[in-house]
Amino acid sequence: MLSRRELLTRSGMGIGALALAHLAPEFATAAAPGNPLLPKAPHFPVKAKHVIHLFMNGGPSQVDTFDPKPELQKRAGESLSDGNLKTERPTGALFASPYKFAKYGESGIEVSDIFPHVAECVDELAIIRSMHADVPNHEPSLLLMNCGDARLIRPSVGSWLTYGLGTENQNLPAFVAMCPGGYPIQESQNWQAGFLPGIYQGTHVDTKHTQIEKLIENIKNNRVGRTEQRQQLDLLAALNQRHLEARQNEAKLEARIQSFELAYRMQSEASDAFDVSREPQHILDMYGEGTQSRQILIARRLVERGVRYVQVWHGEGQPWDSHDDIEVNHRRLAKQCDQAIGALIKDLRQRGLLDETLILWGGEFGRTPVVEMPKKGSNEGKINGRDHNHWGFTVWMAGGGVKGGHVHGATDDFGFKAVEDRVHVHDLHATLLKLMGFDHEKLTYRYAGRDFRLTDVDGNVVDDVIA
Repeated sequence: MLSRRELLTRSGMGIGALALAHLAPEFATAAAPGNPLLPKAPHFPVKAKHVIHLFMNGGPSQVDTFDPKPELQKRAGESLSDGNLKTERPTGALFASPYKFAKYGESGIEVSDIFPHVAECVDELAIIRSMHADVPNHEPSLLLMNCGDARLIRPSVGSWLTYGLGTENQNLPAFVAMCPGGYPIQESQNWQAGFLPGIYQGTHVDTKHTQIEKLIENIKNNRVGRTEQRQQLDLLAALNQRHLEARQNEAKLEARIQSFELAYRMQSEASDAFDVSREPQHILDMYGEGTQSRQILIARRLVERGVRYVQVWHGEGQPWDSHDDIEVNHRRLAKQCDQAIGALIKDLRQRGLLDETLILWGGEFGRTPVVEMPKKGSNEGKINGRDHNHWGFTVWMAGGGVKGGHVHGATDDFGFKAVEDRVHVHDLHATLLKLMGFDHEKLTYRYAGRDFRLTDVDGNVVDDVIA
């Protein structure tokens, strides 16, 4: 029996859902009972279906990786009196890159010698050399790059995409964030669902572990068989559903129920997806050894199985944050992932998956072309590193409908500030969404009385990098 209030509430909600389905047919499947992660169509047809975000945590130096600056090499050691060169900490003279650049591929794009395997794939890359962000601090810049806002709680890119597209595999999380050794700065906020339903939040996996039982907690139940587990889950679901209905379908309760179901289904497929030992030896050799190689190979295995968004973090903390010893540190860090990134691009191409998988490489900002001055307690006594730089930095994309062998934009002669065809993080997000089939102004979610989107009230698509 329903009370008058309950009848009006349920009827009103039902009519609203019908109206939404009529106004936005591409999201009609979102109203499917019990499963908001069913595959949904984007705004317009595209090839890209998955994203692999290779996040170089800490801020890799653009002038030491993908943005060569001959003038910087020529005038190294000079002090600049330009008042526009504003840095977070005291800095000194121009600091030449310790690495050599060479041209690769038919496009002849120059790449640093610390990325020889990526350089072999340069004709697949769309390199944006004119990125800029808002501030030179890790915390707000991480949130801006991952969530579109530097301060407020907002859904992450992966959450927006899974909200808009659902996922092709119901037995694995739609959005996986792999970060070895624990959480990065800002922790799980980097893959948060924000005000979106909790089912769209990223699932963190600590890839420092190799044993499946440690890699994914509680993946196996050694006490109860599958049949008994199903019976227990059905009983729990019935009790939770009754609890949910009495509380007007509270979103957090609904997300918890869905998480129980996903955890049960993962037992059948996650063990296989995360176990790279099932790959043939020539594939293991192709990707190389080490944590980064293993997790990048896992990323390929996940998108191959229909996972929508995979974020691959390069270590905990800020490993690319080279305030000193940049020659040693950047070379070491690049060596940890270069072979696997090159292998990923080639492997996806060979499997016919590159056109439908968008790869994004980069960090939260770049680094200065001038040397950072030493200070007590940090890079004390060392004049061989670079400070944070949000004024100009580099990211690149591959696959998923991008224009390969292409360079967009430029920084100044020293690589400090984006000056030509500048691209803000909001523009990057708008472009990523278009490559995935969305008009960034129309992928919205109503919360607290207004329509929100990933790009807020900004963002222009960079059509120049789209094939």
